Amino acid sequence: QVGCKALVFPTQFKTQKYYDILKQSCPELEKSSPGGIKSKRLPDLSVVITVDSKLPGTFHMDEVMQAGDSSHMKQLRAVQRTLSCNEPINIQFTSGTTGSPKGATLSHRNIVNNANLIGLRLGITEQDYRVGLPAPLYHCLASVGGCMVMALHGSSCIFSSPSFEGKAALEAVSREKCSFLHGTPTMFIDMLSQPDFDSYHLSTLRGGVIAGSPVPPEVMKMIITKMHMPEIVVAYGTTENSPVTFMGFPNDSIARKTETVGCIFPHTEAKIEDPETGKPVPLNTPGELQIRGYCVMLGYWGDPAKTSEVITAERWYKTGDIASLDEHGYCKIIGRCKDMIIRGGENIYPAELEQFLHTHPKIEEVQVVGVKDSRMGEEICACIRVRAGQDCTEEEIKAFCKGKISHFKIPRYVVFVGQYPLTVSGKIQKYKLREQMEKHLHL
Repeated sequence: QVGCKALVFPTQFKTQKYYDILKQSCPELEKSSPGGIKSKRLPDLSVVITVDSKLPGTFHMDEVMQAGDSSHMKQLRAVQRTLSCNEPINIQFTSGTTGSPKGATLSHRNIVNNANLIGLRLGITEQDYRVGLPAPLYHCLASVGGCMVMALHGSSCIFSSPSFEGKAALEAVSREKCSFLHGTPTMFIDMLSQPDFDSYHLSTLRGGVIAGSPVPPEVMKMIITKMHMPEIVVAYGTTENSPVTFMGFPNDSIARKTETVGCIFPHTEAKIEDPETGKPVPLNTPGELQIRGYCVMLGYWGDPAKTSEVITAERWYKTGDIASLDEHGYCKIIGRCKDMIIRGGENIYPAELEQFLHTHPKIEEVQVVGVKDSRMGEEICACIRVRAGQDCTEEEIKAFCKGKISHFKIPRYVVFVGQYPLTVSGKIQKYKLREQMEKHLHL
């Protein structure tokens, strides 16, 4: 999609053998001289660099480092003088919760300003901040909110493991005395549910950022109390917005931390529009959230059609999220436009049900999806992961709902699952989950 000229990789990561994967698309690799790859299927690719063992057709990273001399430095300085902050620097593939991943193209101006504002809101400028970063580095949360904040504000980054492990993250926090921890709700849930959780010294923790998907209030309260993180803030954004547009303040009230995704960033405009009429809605009324400002991406790489679907002529970016804004600039996210369940004409937001079901003592994690129904159009299906060592029945869940939530919101189907379909960045793919449930229920 993006016409890479060079690839850099270790031979293997977890179960992925990169050299072998590349060979499938580029069989010419083995017979090529390093730097001279000519491939039918990948016409742009000429250089492959491995960081560990040297393989046929590749340069080893050491060779690349040794090849540099003073003429290259001169070249670099000359190029630097011609650069503009509006040029693309990063093609960030969005996680594809809504289908196939797209390459959001971000400029220096997009990313540097966003990281600056994140650091200012966290208050990182004042003292030595040690930030645990268990989130993947190709994801905006860690690349902009972690690494770029480090470059601008001078915080330390602690990488706990090559890919996320709850145990390794807790070990890193206690051994490296992290004051901050950035992660997704799923990561925090995993850390909290480690069997030896109580043996880790987390007293150096003060706060951090939780982002990437909606945070159930119960989880938020546990992080604040059990992980000593009173200053934790929720951040909300989209890859297409570099990424953060709303973020809490470390000293916000618990109500704001659990009910909102924080307050609008400076230099950023937000509006809520009725998706049907395209008219702005009053405060505290749900509609589609749109964003305008420095943070809006340049576009999807090589895809002007997809770009114009999400960026209007006035440069508003349509997030596809249903949200409401209050008079103080705080935002509540209600759900994805596409996730909304319409059951017999009633609009039901999965996030609301998920938050309610999270208060059940036996439920570890829950995802709510709409499945097709000939009578109602859609019915509600709750996909539940039960806490270790617990048994739970469908009747128990439905009884728990009775009288506490509107009758029409009680899930018609309750399915107990071991795991959810995830994107590479660990977000739940609701459209895949929906497909799996319809198959499982023979709908």
